Amino acid sequence: MERIATADTQAPATPPGGPLADEFGSASPLDSGLLDAMPRQREVPDAVGQLGFATRTSAAVSLSASTPAVPGESRVLAALRRLHPWRLLPTPTGTPFTFGYGMLLVVTSLVAQYADPTFVTQLHQASSTDVTHLLRDPFLVLVASAMWIVGGVVSPYAFLFLLVLTALERRIGGVRAAGVFLSGHILATLATEGTVGIAVLAGHLPDTSLHRLDYGISFGVATSIGALAGLLRPWLGLPLIALFGWSLVADLIAFTDPMTNWGHLISLTIGVATWPLIRRWARAAREERAARVAGAVGVAGAAGVARVEVAGV
Repeated sequence: MERIATADTQAPATPPGGPLADEFGSASPLDSGLLDAMPRQREVPDAVGQLGFATRTSAAVSLSASTPAVPGESRVLAALRRLHPWRLLPTPTGTPFTFGYGMLLVVTSLVAQYADPTFVTQLHQASSTDVTHLLRDPFLVLVASAMWIVGGVVSPYAFLFLLVLTALERRIGGVRAAGVFLSGHILATLATEGTVGIAVLAGHLPDTSLHRLDYGISFGVATSIGALAGLLRPWLGLPLIALFGWSLVADLIAFTDPMTNWGHLISLTIGVATWPLIRRWARAAREERAARVAGAVGVAGAAGVARVEVAGV
């Protein structure tokens, strides 16, 4: 709302010697062109160059009228922003162990898919954690066997590897997640192949069982699933254990590869057994992240104070 007062139209509201003139001095508020009991008014030039008085209300109205309305986000998009679905997959900075290991598995899977079959068979045999290789060069084959995926990148264990290892690494860190994965891979391999060696010595299995192909990431993934279930809420962790455990029992009942199936159950049990340690690691990881955030905030605050001091000087 504006009230324009010009030299041609301005007229005193009271006589010069009236009561209002006596109270306010030489002139009343109305004589000066100001509206009584209104917000602060300022002089603005009108269309013909004269001075008038405009209130803050008119400026606020014109500003809001000229600003277009921003459409609100849809509920689905807002829910996705809260869930952060992109955090389900590994990233180079957020989950470096899972990301780097996943890239290595992609390369070896491509080699197994497109290289000469004879060459691939030789690589698998050299990487096998059978009894003979474990007795001859255990460290090499335990590491090399974890560089292959049985079935390639389309295997269910490749999908589980990405989801489970990413979630585990985000909660306990890359080094600890690697420790969980490798512990299951190594312990379950030694348990199953050790049983094979004992059965061969006892005469229950032929000598050819000492050279059976054994490679892949499934033992480490099963251990990681068992460990991750201990960090999830009960309504999610317990069904995860039950569903995955039932699938392993069904494979064992089918009796297609009993030693590998027993190895999966052993790996899952190892993961569940790590719950007390895993939960301590998760608390330590949260404290480390909180300390880093607090340190970053402190550094930013100190930098701001320094800039203010420099500006004051």
